[in-house]
Amino acid sequence: MAKLTFGSKLPTVETSVFTTMSALAREHQAINLSQGFPDFSADPVLFSMVDEAMRSGQNQYAPAIGLPQLRESIAGLIHARYGADYDPETEITVTSGATEALFCAIAALVREGDEVIVFEPAYDSYVPVIELFGGKPVFVSLEYPDYNIPWDHVKRLVNSSTRLIILNSPHNPTGATLSKADMQNLSKIVSSNPIWILSDEVYEHIIFDGQAHETVSKYPNLFERSFVVSSFGKTFHTTGWKVGYCTAPENMMKEFRKIHQYVTFSTSTPFQHAIARYLQNHDRVLSLGQFYQEKRDLFRAGLKDSKFRLLPCEGTYFQVASYANISNEIYENKTKGFKSYFLSFGDGARLEIMQKAGIQASTNNEFIESFGLIHFAIAVGSKEIVDSKTEELRANGFVIIGEPRTTGDGYYESVVLDPENNRIEIIV
Repeated sequence: MAKLTFGSKLPTVETSVFTTMSALAREHQAINLSQGFPDFSADPVLFSMVDEAMRSGQNQYAPAIGLPQLRESIAGLIHARYGADYDPETEITVTSGATEALFCAIAALVREGDEVIVFEPAYDSYVPVIELFGGKPVFVSLEYPDYNIPWDHVKRLVNSSTRLIILNSPHNPTGATLSKADMQNLSKIVSSNPIWILSDEVYEHIIFDGQAHETVSKYPNLFERSFVVSSFGKTFHTTGWKVGYCTAPENMMKEFRKIHQYVTFSTSTPFQHAIARYLQNHDRVLSLGQFYQEKRDLFRAGLKDSKFRLLPCEGTYFQVASYANISNEIYENKTKGFKSYFLSFGDGARLEIMQKAGIQASTNNEFIESFGLIHFAIAVGSKEIVDSKTEELRANGFVIIGEPRTTGDGYYESVVLDPENNRIEIIV
């Protein structure tokens, strides 16, 4: 009997880099720098609301499109922030996280042979889903160092096969944001072409320096052709709850829901009840920008005397740093083991320094292939190792912030600057 061969629909795709790096972090008992989630708690008021929902019996399936009161709260928030109006009944769907919403939107739009413009660096879920449904990703590199979109180049790439443009603002991982001029350039391109838009806006409320978030929802010519994806996990520091949502005009949302109902069907009921209540106070959302800006500023101040050159960070909780002043080397392998020091921002309030010989680092080509950015899983050695390596750093002219200290769970932390890699993405 011939051996069965299981052909792959995604032959070039391996396990998600986030899964890989999270597993390494657990293996080495490390601080996980590979994934976008905070390590401080959400508001206890929100926890109480979840508890009340559970204890009151709200534990069965929610409606597939989301609880009516949550969809109404979402519509109210969008109108208050951007002046855009979505019908809660036909144009808003609650999803099991933003990644599910991204999947459903791409699945609803992309057909065999369609071209999809993707700006790099890009979140790693976009391209596999495009390819899964027979589409062809067309990559456009953002312009270093401000990560601007080269709109003239985009215009030249558009052709009769161009089906979709994927946006992400505030941008993961660069922290760049789109401007009104960007929206106007996009509008000019799509106005004369039958092109749809998927706008990943999961960090929409984490934006700094008094800027206003520019959403496609504010522009009628973009509104009418756009899926907009958002995340309560990012907004309320509850990424493990996996509650997101998607908005779109009714004709688009109808197709989106056909996919959604066979992917997850519905999303956690008690979490939806709690978030709907919590959203009644919009100040809980409006204060997020200042909350994270203070953390960004503290982080940047801690590195001002180092050899790193920090790039602009206009939003998200990521910070990109160049250290061309230290090394010109760029790693191109996806994963390699080496002895090095690593930079982290451990608890959302201060810089931490950690070191462990032989730790795995990933260049994460799927996520940021063109830019050499690297996610790290940082393992902690003994106090003696940290002490000795900290002194070694001092002897070589590195700036040390803080002294080695215990984390309270048997591990030790100190300062770290990495002389081995070209740029680093740091969760702040």
